[in-house]
Amino acid sequence: MLVIGHRGASAAAPENSIRAFEFADKMGADGVELDVRLAPDGRLIVKHDPLPTEPAALDGYPVLSDVLAACGDMLVNVEIKNSDDEAGYDSTVAVAELAIAEMRHHGDPSRWIISSFDWATIHRCRELAPDLMTAYLVTNATPEVIERTAAAGHAAVHPWEPTIDQAMVDRCHGAGIAINTWTCNDPERLQELAAIGVDGACTDVPDVALMALGRRISPAALWGTRA
Repeated sequence: MLVIGHRGASAAAPENSIRAFEFADKMGADGVELDVRLAPDGRLIVKHDPLPTEPAALDGYPVLSDVLAACGDMLVNVEIKNSDDEAGYDSTVAVAELAIAEMRHHGDPSRWIISSFDWATIHRCRELAPDLMTAYLVTNATPEVIERTAAAGHAAVHPWEPTIDQAMVDRCHGAGIAINTWTCNDPERLQELAAIGVDGACTDVPDVALMALGRRISPAALWGTRA
């Protein structure tokens, strides 16, 4: 199971900050997840919550190009924030073309996953970049959601961790799509998710996740070998 730093290593540094992504890379995470929003001035701002309305306040947040440069060779899940229930919703999905163009400047297309809770947004990404992996973000991947996601050609569905069970994983794989989840920090649950075949898990603590999955030696275990 892939270990994906949720907004970077967000338990070790402020979420969606350059430091958080650098820490995730140093910890050995397979990838990271980030949030991107289109500012009125055309900048692609990496921020989870809606952008402030004062233009000067935007300078405190990183832009997508700088974040991608900090991600090394990791897999990067770019979540496009563009929901019709939030201020600033853009039905033209201009953010999609701009984000895709920026990603293409930063390496191998196989490194990128684009996801969104907004179906129109992720559908537009699929139209613009059929060579890139796209994923539908949902709370619960019902059989209908899985069927719709697979039929549209998306690579994965991304449901909320508490909703996942073996049947959901089997339905996703049977439909030919991956299942990646958000957001799990509990070592035992991470082990359970890996055991039932979940493909990737977002976590605020990639170092803890890697240790739980036997892919990283804890400091205590290392010190014990020197006793």
